[in-house]
Amino acid sequence: MLRCFALMLLVVSTVNALEAPLRVGIAEVDVSPVVGKDKTVFVAGFGHGRKATGVHDPIMVRAIVLVHGKQKIALACADVVGLFPTTVEAVREQLPGFDYVLVSATHNHEGPDTLGLWGSTPFKSGIDPEYMKKLQAGIVEAIKLAEKHAVEVTARIGTVNAPELLHDARLPIVLHDELVVIEFKRTSDKKPHGLLVQWNNHPETLDSKNTEISADFVAGAVNALKKAKDCPVAYFTGTVGGLMSSLKVPINGPDGKPLADGTFEKTETYGRQVADAALKALDKAQPITLTPFKVRTQAVHVPIDNTIYKLAWQIGVLDRPVYLREESPYPREPKLAVDSSTRNTIRTEVGCLSLGDLDVAAIPGEIYPELVLDKVQNPADKGADFPDAAIEPAIYKQLKGKHRLLIGLANDEIGYLIPKRQWDEQAPFCYGLKKSQYGEINSCGPETARIITEAFQKIAK
Repeated sequence: MLRCFALMLLVVSTVNALEAPLRVGIAEVDVSPVVGKDKTVFVAGFGHGRKATGVHDPIMVRAIVLVHGKQKIALACADVVGLFPTTVEAVREQLPGFDYVLVSATHNHEGPDTLGLWGSTPFKSGIDPEYMKKLQAGIVEAIKLAEKHAVEVTARIGTVNAPELLHDARLPIVLHDELVVIEFKRTSDKKPHGLLVQWNNHPETLDSKNTEISADFVAGAVNALKKAKDCPVAYFTGTVGGLMSSLKVPINGPDGKPLADGTFEKTETYGRQVADAALKALDKAQPITLTPFKVRTQAVHVPIDNTIYKLAWQIGVLDRPVYLREESPYPREPKLAVDSSTRNTIRTEVGCLSLGDLDVAAIPGEIYPELVLDKVQNPADKGADFPDAAIEPAIYKQLKGKHRLLIGLANDEIGYLIPKRQWDEQAPFCYGLKKSQYGEINSCGPETARIITEAFQKIAK
């Protein structure tokens, strides 16, 4: 009798949880660095020693919190080049009660250095520890504000393909040109409560000579959407490897003449066009159920085969824990490494979120579109270093939900995830080129993509 009563209570509580409404809050916090005579701020991306001369538009943290019954999930994204797990873990420690907290970056090439790679020389970190404290506090604040603003909502999702807004800077040409937008409307008055926008491109339209801190095209896109829908916007970067760029994308001004890369005019116009694409996606949006929540994560160790990364860690330019390499990418008791002479790894994390009808892949670093869309070159080019390498399991093939999206640079920045059979460091080079294409120099190594995609496949099952 007691067992039957306990079972009835369990069933009632489960039904109540499933019937609980979805509550959502979105917030943003300004985390712009202070640029002045007594404060050097190094701009991330491109070359070393690019010192900021001012702030053109603010660097923001945008967060969305989803609440269902007793479950809480937070997704945050900062207008910076990337963040290491140490920052993510520090944020999570300050947010007890959340079932999952994701911290990502837009991979902005016009914001402050948050990884250490763009200091005055290759041998000096460009990180300002005080700014990192400000950024960390801003992420926590944005999530707490979003939770505070959570109200009961309904949701609808729309997608649109916008290949005209992408340039692939590396052969073969493979575009992940799907923009995803989710609109939340308050149940109380049916008015827009917020947008979640996910797009796959490097915010680098301002190019390498710009010295003003900026969120690049993300600022223009978010501002245009906020104005159009009169609600907050949370923007997330997806698939940017391969290499998805806003540079060389033809954008015309009001007079019909092409706008130049490296100008604020092109950057802001491009951002508005991303916003226009999001609004087109909403024109054909359909209702979506985003409950219940199910989160699966997996810690995984990735070998560091990149000589530059090894040296940068050894001299303190890259500040993150490094471990002795073991046979399995899932060591039970990993041991810290003390120098770069040993075979070492870094620990990172993959995640798979099932939010009702929506599946979300949380992938660290910059994944190539081929690995997401199952478009790895087959057969491989004869010039490839590993033409017979097995094709990695594609991310989107693992997602079984009705809808899907991918958040890149999720909880870590580990560089490029390159299909092994497209790895091309040694001559002869692919496609008859005289030199190798850009990519491998900013990847942990040729095994990275396999390890990450297999770890994701493991949890997606």
